[in-house]
Amino acid sequence: MITNLTYQEALDELTDIISRLESESIPIDELAQKVKRASELIQYCQSKLTSTDSEVKKIISQLEDKSDL
Repeated sequence: MITNLTYQEALDELTDIISRLESESIPIDELAQKVKRASELIQYCQSKLTSTDSEVKKIISQLEDKSDL
């Protein structure tokens, strides 16, 4: 479970895991755990991006409504 992480912290951790996977520096005993964590981080980042996108669209819509007055 991901708690108390900022988007940037989650992205940094995900980037580190991906880098370690690409360089094959993760011990086989930790591989499944790291892939699971990467999956959780991806879902978390996608959720944050979707939420932020919705908020920004809402703000823009409110601004456009006010400018129509």
